[in-house]
Amino acid sequence: MTQIKIRKANREDSEAIATYLLLAMEDIVCEFIGQKDANKAKAFLIHFIQQEQNQYSYQNCFVAEDEHQIIAAVNIYDGSHLKALRIPISQYIKAKFKTDFNPEDETQTGEYYIDSLGVNPNQQGKGIGATLLQFLINYYVTQNGQTIGLLVDEENPKAKKLYLKLGFKPAGQKILVGKRMQHLQIKPEP
Repeated sequence: MTQIKIRKANREDSEAIATYLLLAMEDIVCEFIGQKDANKAKAFLIHFIQQEQNQYSYQNCFVAEDEHQIIAAVNIYDGSHLKALRIPISQYIKAKFKTDFNPEDETQTGEYYIDSLGVNPNQQGKGIGATLLQFLINYYVTQNGQTIGLLVDEENPKAKKLYLKLGFKPAGQKILVGKRMQHLQIKPEP
């Protein structure tokens, strides 16, 4: 494997970002829009990734590249901004899909929240997810003294094991679209 480059995403990355984030959140997006349709879920996500000032915006994403091909993406934002970042999404879902959008708060003030992370299935098992997470830990926690939080599905012990190995610690339980999730955080050293 060549050297992986991690960079801030741009609008042109929207389709690749949506492809990889949906690996982690297709069920959740389908629940949000009230339709079990992978194509509609992807179109919904691309729409918001291309826009600014919402939780899924390219502004809140990083991508990992190998030989100039995007092979992974992560969506992370300041948890204190969740309600404001959700407003355009809520309005769009109500207008376009005629369904109410009132999910539980998945994050909170005091943490940068890793909303979703996805790796190309052909590249999984090569440490790319761990590399991307380590990049975020270095950037947010080590360099900027921020706390990072995320939710892990209790039915995904492999992911939880990786997070714990990287230094995340249990911080409680949350429910997101009806699923029990464990809230994990990594904080700066005092």
